[in-house]
Amino acid sequence: MKPSKMPSDLAQPVISDNARTVLNKRYLRKGTDGQPVEDFRTMFWRVASSIANEEKKYKKSRYKADELAHIFYRLMTDYKFLPNSPTLMNAGTDLGQLAACFVLPVGDSMEEIFDAIKYAALIHKSGGGTGFSFSRLRPRDSRVGSTGGIASGPISFLRIFNTATEQVKQGGTRRGANMGILRVDHPDIIDFIRAKERDGDLNNFNLSIGLTEQFMQAVENDQDYPLLAPHTGNEKGRLKAREVFSLLVQKAWESGDPGIIFLDRINRDNPTPDQGEIESTNPCGEQPLLPYEACNLGSVNLDRFFDPKSSDGIDWEKLKAVIHLSVRFLDNVIDASRYPLEQITEMVHKNRKIGLGVMGWADLLFQLKIPYDSHRALILAEKIMEFVNKESKSASKTLAEERGPFPAYDQSVYARHNLGPYRNATTTTIAPTGTLSIIAGCSSGVEPLFALSFVRQVMDGERLVEVNPHLEEALKTSRSHSVKLMEEISHKGSIKTMTFLDQEIRDVFVTSMDILPEYHLKMQAAFQKFTDNAVSKTVNLPNQATRDDIWGIYWMAYELGCKGVTVYRDGCKSSQVLCTGDGQKSREKEQEGRKKVRERPEVVYGFTQKVRTGLGELYLTVNEVDGKPFEVFATIGRSGRSITAKAEAIGRLVSLALRSGIDVRDVVKQIKGIGGEHPVFQKKGLLLSIPDAVGWVLENRYLQGEKKSGNHVDLQRPLCPDCGQELVFQEGCFVCGACGYTKCG
Repeated sequence: MKPSKMPSDLAQPVISDNARTVLNKRYLRKGTDGQPVEDFRTMFWRVASSIANEEKKYKKSRYKADELAHIFYRLMTDYKFLPNSPTLMNAGTDLGQLAACFVLPVGDSMEEIFDAIKYAALIHKSGGGTGFSFSRLRPRDSRVGSTGGIASGPISFLRIFNTATEQVKQGGTRRGANMGILRVDHPDIIDFIRAKERDGDLNNFNLSIGLTEQFMQAVENDQDYPLLAPHTGNEKGRLKAREVFSLLVQKAWESGDPGIIFLDRINRDNPTPDQGEIESTNPCGEQPLLPYEACNLGSVNLDRFFDPKSSDGIDWEKLKAVIHLSVRFLDNVIDASRYPLEQITEMVHKNRKIGLGVMGWADLLFQLKIPYDSHRALILAEKIMEFVNKESKSASKTLAEERGPFPAYDQSVYARHNLGPYRNATTTTIAPTGTLSIIAGCSSGVEPLFALSFVRQVMDGERLVEVNPHLEEALKTSRSHSVKLMEEISHKGSIKTMTFLDQEIRDVFVTSMDILPEYHLKMQAAFQKFTDNAVSKTVNLPNQATRDDIWGIYWMAYELGCKGVTVYRDGCKSSQVLCTGDGQKSREKEQEGRKKVRERPEVVYGFTQKVRTGLGELYLTVNEVDGKPFEVFATIGRSGRSITAKAEAIGRLVSLALRSGIDVRDVVKQIKGIGGEHPVFQKKGLLLSIPDAVGWVLENRYLQGEKKSGNHVDLQRPLCPDCGQELVFQEGCFVCGACGYTKCG
């Protein structure tokens, strides 16, 4: 429905500088000249009144539409609740598509595949993100019965989907985001795991591997497991489960991709199993959906419910009231939204899934003086999410009394277990809130802060230091605040090593990289325990984290009942160190000095290591000068002259780099993980090619067990294409804290 006429006495919302930037760029409606045709008050009223107008359809409602519009307006402008971005952008407009999350089926025929591409384009155009399972596609080189041809397999079609996405901008503002999933028992699983091993490949996709409990048990027992052709159900081969799991860990260590989801765990929570199995999620993994389902999300800002007068610091009654209003809001969004496909409209109205989550969790902990990485925080996380889940179900039950249960209720688990009628098949999801949290001025989702302070570049080169307000207040209370200290915090991002500050302040105000990975995961599991759908959360790892660390995180996620997990090792997508000021100048001088190729001494000493590759035994000789690698010679036995020539060329080029002063870390970064046509498993893992084997030898000889100084490894991170600030990886996606840009829509 269209928005109602805006009252003249409506209060102006308070907008921070960051929120002003985000709203102007991404949310305010624009005219043909690209300039905004509404202000912030008009935008929030457009959303509030158009969603409240849906109340007119229900005669038993306890609210009048005009009254509810004012309530929704205050709910959003007090930043107690915000709906997902498509609702803020499109409610009350001609576009009218208000959901963020979609899953489309990809069937095993050319018609079904290209239908999925077409449908995805329509969804991206309307502002949504899409998830796909490619598990139904027959493997590469399978016979196609109708034509007698040979199938090209899931990876080739994945690339077509990626290219199509590149050409369609979401809602006219950004390219769409996708999730691609393949079951671990698909015959093409190794190729899929390696599909993003090159930076820039499949840049419009997040990838996840669908793990089964059968596979995880095979990993635990060191057994092999079957690969099954989806079009026949026949076994096409077997793999060692631990070797596949090790490859998953390796790729996550290298780049964060692919992630993993636990299919059996997800389907145990499927509220409508009679409609089929859930096989995919939305782009950030927090919303598992059936084919053709969509879901609209929203988040309650926990930062707004701190109450120093209450016994435990939280105003539970106010939180309860906001949860009930938010569920009503999200249910109205289902009616207000115009979906791009009839099949989606049918599925959405049949199950009426919504996903209410939280943001501002780290800010609430700051106010309560509870460290994020503490048992108290985990206990409180469970308590809060249990409350949100219980009250959202209560609100859904109230709506069912007014409006009737969701149409598929009789075939749902709720009816089967006599749990009473609900309006919505699911009510809770912990979603990414990258841009929403900027608008609300709070921490993102259930993540810790990535940095306590950072510098924003504003007009005319002016630098504006922004500090978390709760930290600033705590420093002022302890009489530690100063302009110089704020500058230092903006450079470091963390106060963990600032021993001159009070211990309590340093314990409470922790950042992502201050927190042990185990606590990241325990926090995700605490919220997951009382969440219908899933939790968007990144397990942040320091750059020096090992593959064993990631193996442990994956296994812990499985044991704790998480529905999936995303890990990100700081700086793994880039190898260049970020320096500032004098440090940058000194680095430039150092690099200048490295351009000259050093002459070879008359006598050098080294070692020769034999490595088994898919092309034969590689004998790699590494000679050293001053204990550092200086040159390498690669010889491969019993191979053709072409392979021998390539091995020699690799050796010469690596030698040239080392003799030119290139650090061995940078050499390993470039050649480690290069794929080949004959990968081979060995005790230390999977070796993909000759250059991968050379990288493996250098890494194990020179980089094992090295320590980085300090608590943070200051690495160059990707830059925002809109404003040039650093992107950070949280909630399963790269986001910009300055302007709200996100790669995941």
